[in-house]
Amino acid sequence: MLDVLENIGMADPIPVVLERSLERGCYLNEHGRLCFPRALVEDVIANTPKVAHFMARDPQHDMQVGGQRVYTYGGGEAVNMLDVGASSYRPSTLLDLYDAARLTDRMKNIHAFSRLVVATEIEDQLACDINSAYVSAAGTSKHTQLTFAAAAHVQPTLEMLYMIAGGEKKFRERPFCNGGGCPVISPLRYGRDNSEVCIESIKMGSPVWVIVAPQAGATAPAALAGAVVQSVAEALAGLLMIDMVEPGFPVVVGPWPFVSDLRTGAFSGGSGEEAVVSAGAAQMVNFYGLPSSVGAGMTDSKLPDYQAGYEKALAIALAAQSGCNNVSESSGMLGSLMALSLESLVIDNDLLGAVMRTVRGIEVNEQTLSYDVIEQVVRGEGHYLRSPQTLELMRSGYEYPDLADRSTADEWEAAGSPDSRLQAGQRVRSILSSHYPEYIDPAVDTKIRDQFPILIPREAMTGASSRW
Repeated sequence: MLDVLENIGMADPIPVVLERSLERGCYLNEHGRLCFPRALVEDVIANTPKVAHFMARDPQHDMQVGGQRVYTYGGGEAVNMLDVGASSYRPSTLLDLYDAARLTDRMKNIHAFSRLVVATEIEDQLACDINSAYVSAAGTSKHTQLTFAAAAHVQPTLEMLYMIAGGEKKFRERPFCNGGGCPVISPLRYGRDNSEVCIESIKMGSPVWVIVAPQAGATAPAALAGAVVQSVAEALAGLLMIDMVEPGFPVVVGPWPFVSDLRTGAFSGGSGEEAVVSAGAAQMVNFYGLPSSVGAGMTDSKLPDYQAGYEKALAIALAAQSGCNNVSESSGMLGSLMALSLESLVIDNDLLGAVMRTVRGIEVNEQTLSYDVIEQVVRGEGHYLRSPQTLELMRSGYEYPDLADRSTADEWEAAGSPDSRLQAGQRVRSILSSHYPEYIDPAVDTKIRDQFPILIPREAMTGASSRW
């Protein structure tokens, strides 16, 4: 990775990055590419915070991204929705994003929120970015990752977030949103617009999320080891870009190597190759001691079915077990990131709980080895059902799904033999018909609507006109 940055370099750095990089000892090679000396890269890695602190509106949802900690996220920016019970997609809307935020607010194993879908009906990109931030803040008290179509959209969105927080000072104390983007066009070329967005996102005072997504066999080597090399080098190039402008600023490093189905060239989000290359990229970022992120859970299935289940479980589990600090794209995505399903989001919440339980592992100590407990039971009742240890560990040691069916066959048949999608749809409707949080003060909301082009009707944010 460091050889790539030192010898091959990056094309097309934006002017401020080029200027600051040259001042710090970087150089342009004979091909006009910006090269980063190994010693400089090592110094930047050493001086980058090893934990990225993400604040939430509700402190119980704060995240310390780094070290051995694993979190799961949404993400995706899909342009389609699969409605509850539907078998065909439709374009996603702002109201869908609001519903996704409200649903995520109630999912205990989805630790933060991001723009799961695009409000495709809003043509003006500034209005789209402002409205996306607004419905996210209105729908969940969890930390929210924001994306912007242009750097000029960051400051007006920040002004709105200051109002929601109760003033700039309060937002600065607990910045419950962060920005970032995909500043690299693979292979190894900076993209102007997203580079500018990432730099401007420093203003938010929250760690910047840098994501790169080269596709093996198309914009990265087909050899998976080579895809890891390029994707990690590009992600480090994103870190270097931020550091050249604001040395030591916290960054989440996100190499998201994608994989092609080499028979067609199409992106395959649910393949075994995708699972292993993502886990490998996370391991490399962890090797450097930096906060890591990869995309996992990007099933190719078009429905929340068995294919979606096994593809998501494989990729998410490998990423989490590799020690990835933040497993993104892990809830609700279908169709190789083309669609969001709220039913899938609810099912994935159960999946994520099980994966996180495997990450926790088995605690081994004198008490958990249970010698005394075994001896007492063998000499006593002959079972552990009434053992104090069993009662103690009933909640603290075991993970229980919200949705997965553990009933007997007779009980299941008596309930009408429901499948997981049907049960998920019922849970979606139950939550969204009743959970209308008021995370924005009504008086502040009025001022925001006077000052900004908020397009979601106020009545759509109450049960009065619920579509659920």
